[in-house]
Amino acid sequence: MKDEHIIISERNRPYWQIPIASLIFTSAIGLLIFYLYKTDWSDDHLLDLGHNIKSVIYLFAFGVVFCYQKSVYIDTKKSKFRQTFEVGPIKLGEWKTITNLEYVSLFHEPLADGNKIYEINLWYEKNKHWELYEEYDYAEAFKIGFKLSEQLNIDFLDATVPNNYKWIDKKASKESGKVKYFD
Repeated sequence: MKDEHIIISERNRPYWQIPIASLIFTSAIGLLIFYLYKTDWSDDHLLDLGHNIKSVIYLFAFGVVFCYQKSVYIDTKKSKFRQTFEVGPIKLGEWKTITNLEYVSLFHEPLADGNKIYEINLWYEKNKHWELYEEYDYAEAFKIGFKLSEQLNIDFLDATVPNNYKWIDKKASKESGKVKYFD
C-alpha cells in the first residue's frame, strides 16, 4: 500500500452557496435570540416558544443544505474507513474496520430522468461491500475508482455494462493511457 491515508471528497460547493448559507445561519441565530428575548417564561407561553423554535430548526436545516459535503476517509494502515457528513469543521461519521479487501467496482444506476449515476463500491470479505462514492460523469468516476484500487493495491472491476463485467488491466491501462481489460 502506497499511502496511509486516502480521502475521497465530493467537489466543493459553488462559492455562491456559502454566503447564502451564512445568511441563513445568521438569520436562524437572530431569530432564536429574538424568540428567547421576547418569550414570556410562564407555563402558558412555553408552547409558543416551541413553535417558534421549530421555525429556527427549519431555517438551520435549510442552511445546512447549502453548505454540507460528504467525504470518505480511509486509513490503510489500520484498515479503517469512515464516511462523513461535514458542515464546516464539524464531521459526523464513525470509523469502521474492514478486513480482507478484495476489489473496487464501478457500476451505474439508471435515474428516473434517463441519466445514469456511477457508483464506486469497495468489496471485502467475499460478498460485503461499502458504497464509497457517486458521480454523474463516467470518466471522473472511473478515475476515482482506478486511483483507489491503485492506492489500496487491489483489483478494479468495471461493471457498467449489465451482465458483462470486466476486470481492468491496470498495468496495461497505465502504459497505454487507454482502458484495457483482461481477456
